Amino acid sequence: MKILGLADLEVPTIYSPNIKERFKDIDLIISCGDLPPAYLEFIVSALDLPLYFVHGNHVTKIQDAEGKIKIDPEGAINLHKKIHYDEKNDLILAGIEGSLIYSFNPYQYSQQRMWKMVYSLVPGLILNKAKYGRYLDVFVTHAPATGLHNDDDPAHQGVDAFRWLIDTFKPRLHLHGHIHVYNPFIPRETQYKETRVINTYGYREIKL
Repeated sequence: MKILGLADLEVPTIYSPNIKERFKDIDLIISCGDLPPAYLEFIVSALDLPLYFVHGNHVTKIQDAEGKIKIDPEGAINLHKKIHYDEKNDLILAGIEGSLIYSFNPYQYSQQRMWKMVYSLVPGLILNKAKYGRYLDVFVTHAPATGLHNDDDPAHQGVDAFRWLIDTFKPRLHLHGHIHVYNPFIPRETQYKETRVINTYGYREIKL
C-alpha cells in the first residue's frame, strides 16, 4: 500500500486540479499537523480516500456555511489520543497532537502531559495485540520523538514519551511533522530499530 504523508506546508503540486492524476496510486492520506482545514478538505474531496490527522501547534480556525467555528477538516478522522483500525487497509493507527511548550499557546504540552496522553493509549494497544496480533502499525504525531529528527531549540525538542512508545510497541511507521526541512542533506527518514521514522514536511509518498 502507499500513504501520502503531509505536514506544515501547503504544496502547489497537491493543491492542484491535477492532484488525482499525480497521486493515482495512493491508498490513504495522513496529515501530521499545521495544515489548514480547507487544504485537507480539498485533498479528501479530490482523492476520495480516507484521511487521518492530528493537529499541530498552529491550528487554523474557519467558519462553516452555518457560521460555526471549526478546526477539524470535514471527512477526516482525528487520531489525537485515539486508536483506529482501518479495516480496508488492515492498518492500526494512533496519534498525539501538538508540540512541547515554548510559548504557552494552545496545543503545546509539557513532557509530563505528553506522557499522560501516551499512557492513555496503552490499554488499547495491548488489546490490539490480543485482537490483531500486533500493537500498532502507524504512530502519527506532530512533534518528533526524542533523538529522532528533533532539534535543540525549545520549540522543536523531541518528546520523551514518543520515543518510549516506539521502543515499547514497535510501530512499523512513525510519521511526524513540525521540523521544517530546507536543506536537502538533512535526513527526513530514519530506520530506528523496527520503526521507520519519517518527517512528512510538505509531503512524502510512503510505501508500506
